Amino acid sequence: MSDTTHAEAPLSTTAERQAVTSQAGVTPSRDWVIVTRGIKREYDMGGEIVRALRGVDVAIRRNEYVAIMGPSGSGKSTLMNIVGCLDTPTDGEYWLNGTLVSSMKDDELARIRNKEIGFVFQTFNLLPRATALHNVELPLVYAGMSAKQRRETAAYALERVQLTSRMHHKPNELSGGQRQRVAIARALVNNPSILLADEPTGNLDSTTSSEIMKVFEELAEQGQTVIMVTHEADIAAHARRVVALHDGQVSSDTRRERFVNDNSHIIEAKKG
Repeated sequence: MSDTTHAEAPLSTTAERQAVTSQAGVTPSRDWVIVTRGIKREYDMGGEIVRALRGVDVAIRRNEYVAIMGPSGSGKSTLMNIVGCLDTPTDGEYWLNGTLVSSMKDDELARIRNKEIGFVFQTFNLLPRATALHNVELPLVYAGMSAKQRRETAAYALERVQLTSRMHHKPNELSGGQRQRVAIARALVNNPSILLADEPTGNLDSTTSSEIMKVFEELAEQGQTVIMVTHEADIAAHARRVVALHDGQVSSDTRRERFVNDNSHIIEAKKG
């Protein structure tokens, strides 16, 4: 009787994520830029315990474009603060680029945050008297980079967001969309592992919002890991994957492939 060798079927994307988040204490492989395992965050509000996160398991591969979506009170902002190393969990593990950061002290978190994460906020937070180029240069000043290298690196970051022609203009000479592009370039200038965007179109009209979403899509296509936090379904739909939170827990985790038919209607094919 001959022996038959059966090849093991590869895990589905969902099964892969479940496998990596279930291995408590095990360092994730370098394929995974973010892994949270049973993340909880509780706050003592005058003797009442508020459970903002109730055991969140999320695994994000390098170069993914992911939206974290949910209504007010869902826990998405709390999760963003933990992912962005602005806060630490009450319980659970958070691994960033193979490093366990959930138990780090504030000074260690600041070092990881500055090295690994580029932030884009709803408010642009630009220096009003500085040009776009100088605003983008600012993180490099703190990094101790030479003036010539700063200018070249900042100019390249502005080129990546298609704003080379406006680099010598000040914020009051730029449109809202252009100001947000400067903020995105500033977030990119240190070559972060993650671009973390919190409601990045909140102050923009619908046309400009679509333009900014196109910038994120192009950056993702270039290999940049993008994580976007939003409460708007139409904004989240631009991402390739949507993690929905409800009452501090993941309620769904869906990959999306977007197509546009001849009538310009968006058709989404969902995958596990």
